[in-house]
Amino acid sequence: MRTYVPGLDEILYGGIPERSAVLISGGPGTGKSILGKQFLYNGLTRGEPCVFVALEEHPAATRRSFRHFGWDVDRYEREGRCAIVDAFTAGVGGGGPEGEVPGEGRRQRPRADRRPEAGHKRHGGAEDNIDSMSTLYLTKPAVARSIVMMLKRVIAGLGATAMFVSQVSVGERGFGGPGVEHAVDGIIRLDLDEVEGKLYRSIVVWKMRDAKISMVRHPMDVTDEGVVVQWDKYLRVTGVSVSVQPLPKEEVEEMRRAVEEAEKEVRKAAAAEEEEG
Repeated sequence: MRTYVPGLDEILYGGIPERSAVLISGGPGTGKSILGKQFLYNGLTRGEPCVFVALEEHPAATRRSFRHFGWDVDRYEREGRCAIVDAFTAGVGGGGPEGEVPGEGRRQRPRADRRPEAGHKRHGGAEDNIDSMSTLYLTKPAVARSIVMMLKRVIAGLGATAMFVSQVSVGERGFGGPGVEHAVDGIIRLDLDEVEGKLYRSIVVWKMRDAKISMVRHPMDVTDEGVVVQWDKYLRVTGVSVSVQPLPKEEVEEMRRAVEEAEKEVRKAAAAEEEEG
């Protein structure tokens, strides 16, 4: 499955294997939530129904974040192709008029397993974004890994591809919770390094089951249109200096060919669906 995030499919050598659960991990300000929303919105614009599960912010804030980048998610909610699931308020005060599954009431916590599946039943979601998985480790650390595994089974069983967003502390080497890195199929790590008073954004694919990945850290920018990965370059960071270096030409060509092949498969599948329809 292609993400259509500029530069990301190249360092993934075509995209994310279908039915995968991928962890987007990073510290504050790294762009991880933006990347997750961008993946979801790109799917919507190409006909994929999607579900966004808000664990860490009010659904109204989620919609505002989409609009900030010019991503008209409201339109897809009205058309019934997108659900923004409220797993944040637990029914207290309501999650907003559109897209959420009804809350359980004031004294009950939202059930993470039931809400994404309910959204799928109503909207037929093929892509999921769950933001943020770190909430599970803060509220229920003893069962967090089992919840991640349960969510992975539900999502895979529904034929969906998912991104789990996970927060880490500044300077932390982990991925957002003990054991979560073993439960997911892939890990994409975003970082923000300060060197001599200047901040540098970067992205590295830590793992991706059943897929080839780039093995270097790439420069990354957050623009008015979302995340852009400089896929044909790598970032070299030391304690006192940062340099951006070009990748070898043969590696660049291999990445480009992989994306072209992935796009051919996407078009082939779309043509087959059109014939069947």
